[in-house]
Amino acid sequence: MIDKIKMAALAVAVAAGLAGCMKYEKPNSDTSTSGTMTMVCDNSFQNIMEQEIEVFEFQYPEAHVLARYATENIAIDSLMKLNTKTIVIPRDLTKDEVKRLREKRFIAKSKKIAIDAIALIVNPANPADILTVGEIGEILTGKLRDWNEISPSDLGEIKVVFDSSYSSTVKYMRDSLMNGEPFGPNIYAQDSITGVFEAVKATKGAIGVVGVSWLNTDLDATEIPTEQLAAELASDEPTQGKAVDSSVKVLKVRRDDQVEAYKPYQQYIYDGSYPLFRQIYMVTVGANGGLNHGFYSFVTGRIGQKIILRTGIMPAVFSPQVVSLE
Repeated sequence: MIDKIKMAALAVAVAAGLAGCMKYEKPNSDTSTSGTMTMVCDNSFQNIMEQEIEVFEFQYPEAHVLARYATENIAIDSLMKLNTKTIVIPRDLTKDEVKRLREKRFIAKSKKIAIDAIALIVNPANPADILTVGEIGEILTGKLRDWNEISPSDLGEIKVVFDSSYSSTVKYMRDSLMNGEPFGPNIYAQDSITGVFEAVKATKGAIGVVGVSWLNTDLDATEIPTEQLAAELASDEPTQGKAVDSSVKVLKVRRDDQVEAYKPYQQYIYDGSYPLFRQIYMVTVGANGGLNHGFYSFVTGRIGQKIILRTGIMPAVFSPQVVSLE
């Protein structure tokens, strides 16, 4: 009987010891540099966010960021329903959205991370170099349907190509340039950014509408090793942007009341000379000390901003550079 009591006591002690060890190790702990998180990012910012995630996970191997790339509306909806705690969108949260999150006991942290621009690309064989803001609006609504209506040309119909019918670039152009009018019959949507570039390369009369950062992305080439990229970003040397895709031509754009036209160089995005620009925001409701907040701090910090700088758009906290788009 005494032996049985001793064995039972020993079993309890061993179990308690194992439980204590398991509790101490916390294998699934979430910190600012470890754990797993999800986020939803606007499609037009995908190429930049993939680089942010790549470098962040390289620096912090125990951190895993699972990103979904979708429309602005899907990103907002995911945050409001708390299906995700971090999003990247081309606007800040509204007062009503902040209030709705507060009612659920979540405080949103929001910060502008970049000034993006919308670029218009055409086939290199297209002689056009400049469009006015007014002309772009009339092209989008179908009032201008032929290149010959803009300047003497034999290119024929103007076809405008977006990456998706629901992309934020579509929303931006509609809200900024169309005065509430519907799109004309000359507007087309591809399934991807790659599709936009391919359509412009194949069609001399096409205009592609893309975020500026995609001009600096070689869609066919292998990126530099992550270790090399991380080392370059950590150094104090000036950040160098990648070469622009030479298989397309970037149009200059001017305001209707101005003489000078501009390409979407970082300097002209920064000072507002290039008229087609927008703000990019990162929003999180992740708790301080958690991975969502850690990744938010990384993207809004020095290295995260340098990643944005090298893509050709304007980061929120760095000085502009003039990068040729010829």
